[in-house]
Formats: sequence, structure tokens, C-alpha cells
Amino acid sequence: MLPRAHRMVDPADFTAAIRQGARAGDPLVVVHVRADEERDSRLVGFVVPKREIKRANGRNRVKRQLRHLMRERVADLPEGSRIVVRASSKALGVPSKVLGDHLDRVMARAWRKWDAR
Repeated sequence: MLPRAHRMVDPADFTAAIRQGARAGDPLVVVHVRADEERDSRLVGFVVPKREIKRANGRNRVKRQLRHLMRERVADLPEGSRIVVRASSKALGVPSKVLGDHLDRVMARAWRKWDAR
């Protein structure tokens, strides 16, 4: 489980990461990344829209899977990172290994875009 200190809960953080951050995606996940130089914490937020996955148990399953995957990756993130991971309906039922591979590729692309700014 992702430690509470790394969970994004403030709506302003979500908005800033989505509107001002760099975006990259594939059919399973879309990632918005942003580095906030004034802060030293790393925050990760998850969005699994009801429009994409209708049943709550499916949305919760995907969020748990993503939280577990990000727990392993949060130490490698730069200081001040703000990341929002949005899952699509195709992420439901995908094995964690496959979802992790997609997440790694998409995050790498998003960080390259952010660094190019």
C-alpha cells in the first residue's frame, strides 16, 4: 500500500498536476506529472472514472493495484513530484506485471515531456 504521506488528497494538487503538468498515456493509463520545486514531498493521486468502470468494486480493484505499483516506484521520483494516474476501462482485469510495464513506459514519456519544457 502507498504510504499516506505520499497520497495526493488536496484537490488543488490534482488540478495543478492535470492542468500545468506534462501528460502521456496509452490505452490502459494516462499520467500527468509535475515537479513542484517549493515542496520536498512526493505525492501521487489516482483517478478511476465512474464513466470508465461502472462498478465500485472494479474501480477500487484498479486503484489498489495502482497504489501498490506506485509504492514500489515512489522512492525513485524526483523531490516535489506531483503525479496523477488515470486508469481506463481496459485496466480492469489486467495483471499487475502488465499494468506496471505500461505505467513505467507512460511515466518515462511524461517526465521526458516535463523536462523538455
